[in-house]
Amino acid sequence: MKLCSSFSLIAAFALLGATTTSHATNPANGITFSDPLDRIILQNGTEMRFDVGIGSGACRLASDPIGIIYTITDRGPNIKTKDAKKLMGLDFGTKKGKIFPTPNFSPTIYKLKVEAGQVTVLDKIQIKTADGKQISGVSNPGTEPAWDVNGNEMNYDPSGIDAEGIVKLKDETFWISEEYGPSILHVGADGRVIERWVPEGVKESILDSGYEVKELLPAILRKRPLNRGIESLAVSPDEAFLYFAMQSPLANPDKETYTKSRLVRIFKIDRSAGKVVGEYVYLIDTPSTFVTDNTTKKRKQNSVKVSEMTAIGTDELVILERISGTTRFFQIDLTTADNILGSKWDDPTTNPSLEQIGADDIKTLSKTLLLDTDDIGGLMKKVEGLAWIGGDQWIMVNDNDFGIAGDPTYIVPVTMPVKQ
Repeated sequence: MKLCSSFSLIAAFALLGATTTSHATNPANGITFSDPLDRIILQNGTEMRFDVGIGSGACRLASDPIGIIYTITDRGPNIKTKDAKKLMGLDFGTKKGKIFPTPNFSPTIYKLKVEAGQVTVLDKIQIKTADGKQISGVSNPGTEPAWDVNGNEMNYDPSGIDAEGIVKLKDETFWISEEYGPSILHVGADGRVIERWVPEGVKESILDSGYEVKELLPAILRKRPLNRGIESLAVSPDEAFLYFAMQSPLANPDKETYTKSRLVRIFKIDRSAGKVVGEYVYLIDTPSTFVTDNTTKKRKQNSVKVSEMTAIGTDELVILERISGTTRFFQIDLTTADNILGSKWDDPTTNPSLEQIGADDIKTLSKTLLLDTDDIGGLMKKVEGLAWIGGDQWIMVNDNDFGIAGDPTYIVPVTMPVKQ
């Protein structure tokens, strides 16, 4: 792989009119951002404070003024039951699933202005049902159990989403990708869901969602492992096509296969036709090459994730691969691989499955390395948002998991030339 760019924080800040990084605790981390959410006192007296995690996804509308970007939160503060003792001082025993300390939180779009080394919130758009009722981030039926902080099992929320990717269109509407369905949602400028696309076989479980649900995604996507849904979303510059990628290989036919596979599916949607028209195979890197993440322990293959994508042209994408400490950006062209949509690889009875074969047994997308954060050092963990400013200028945002472990949000302008 050819490294074809360099990192330049100073040049990017100059583009945005910055003269200082006064909000940065570390210059390589850019601008710190905080939006306090809630403070709760648990039954054992433990205090927990949450800060909104705005960086699950990021985008920019090209016609907007320089410095304007949009980001999105995920489902809100959530804690694995197995981590409850460490993070909350509470023992959830053998209960499995997620704890929701603030179950009324609504996934939210943030409109931000990044200028002069500071970030200003211009708007917050909470996601709502068609009639304007705020939705939650609590689990959909058929996913994983949800618990409150007192150990009581919560009802599933058929309208809930775990938002991850976002794009904005010229008509002021948004498309959002999420992990529960897994699904993508068309959302109005006011945050009301216009429609939600799910895989075949999912609609019946969320009939009471309060918005229109369409089974327009391939049924094979129901094989995604829990919390490894549609993490990334992009739109072509002319807005004719949407693109999305699964976060990880599918558990096809089983979880053991997912933990070992390196083959991730990327999809293309024709917006005017309202249907999926392309499916391509992307080869993720091996975990040992993510240097920062391997300094404390040896990482496994399923630690590597696709967490963001941005379209720089029709069928030309920048893909973000990461574990936590190491983030890599690759440029790909969908025309370099076969379109496998509707082939035997979408049939769950195919044996061996796509995820069971080797990379040499199928034509995967060619990819060019643009940036490896191991070459920079001092950068924030868990980068999930990437907004293209234009040319070689970008803004990265991390997901701080609502500050549960004390991590702040960083917004980092960078220079990353793409291959023309």
